[in-house]
Amino acid sequence: QVQLLESGGGLAQPGGSLSLSCAASENIFNFNAMGWYRQAPGRQRELVATVNVGGREDYADFAEGRFAIWREHAKNTIYLSIYPLKPEDTGVYYCIARRGSYDYWGQGTQVTVSS
Repeated sequence: QVQLLESGGGLAQPGGSLSLSCAASENIFNFNAMGWYRQAPGRQRELVATVNVGGREDYADFAEGRFAIWREHAKNTIYLSIYPLKPEDTGVYYCIARRGSYDYWGQGTQVTVSS
């Protein structure tokens, strides 16, 4: 059973920065891709960014320039940084790991951007 454990969420101010982590229970290179989704209050879950096994990064249009995804193989962990934060970044951020046609999901970590 694959487990993905997110951390790093919390309350942050607009204009500030935040980094999220997602630790996988197995070698992250076992997955075709890993990434982050988010769900804002009252909105559908949306893709933020992905990194595939070859290291290619892809970002949603809204994420270009403010979000960065990267991975640390030695720790079987991926990360997502956000700068500068905006109030509309508020939501639950979910880590995913894709193997074939199946997606594993983390439990999510809450990010609240407010002054």
